[in-house]
Amino acid sequence: MTTDTTQPISEPSKDTIEPSAEGAEQTPESSTNQSTASDPQTQPSKPKEVKRTLFERAEAWISKLSSRNNFWNRVCSMIWLPYAFRSGIKMSLDENTYRATLPFRRFNKNWYSAMAGAALLGNSEIAGGNYVFSVCGGDYTVVCKQLEYKFLRPCHGPAEYRMTPLEDIHALVATGEEFNITIRMDIVQVLVPMSEKRLADEVDDPNAKPAKPKRVGRCTATFHVTPKAHHKAKKLRGTKNA
Repeated sequence: MTTDTTQPISEPSKDTIEPSAEGAEQTPESSTNQSTASDPQTQPSKPKEVKRTLFERAEAWISKLSSRNNFWNRVCSMIWLPYAFRSGIKMSLDENTYRATLPFRRFNKNWYSAMAGAALLGNSEIAGGNYVFSVCGGDYTVVCKQLEYKFLRPCHGPAEYRMTPLEDIHALVATGEEFNITIRMDIVQVLVPMSEKRLADEVDDPNAKPAKPKRVGRCTATFHVTPKAHHKAKKLRGTKNA
């Protein structure tokens, strides 16, 4: 009787046949990418900002100066906006509202001593444009695309434009692209200061209600706002194509 001395061949374990997961992922291509990412010289450099010319810097400085206060706004209007200078429109800006007041002077009146419709309509574009320009700054151009005015009643005193943007203008400016913005303006007649006698009568009468300003019109204006850098790039493309 013979005894089988042949030992069974053991199956190779998975550890000796299959490479490790970490070794399989580390291909020559991946190692090359890692070395490229770690090398700062091979990383793409950021595009350099285009240096503005002296004229462009001066234009931006004057644009910013015109929206600082009423004095510089009047000085710039005398040169570039003679109609706004003659009409005497003044801007006022606080934390919540932006208003423009059109004085009741001879230049803005019609033949029956009321505020002329052309003055109310024309200055609504100036008021809305100044509001958009004050938010965007001097690096943008503001052009009125559409203007709609509804006359409600005659205006026999100074008119005040109260602006309300229908979109988030600050978010649109933050994108850095050109955009359209619609501004709704409520035009009200500013109350003339009361005489001393009438003021004393209202103080003595506690039931007297204060007079409310009359709304004389409503305007909706759409402005197209474009960064000046876009105009410059378009001009350069046209020069190269020519």
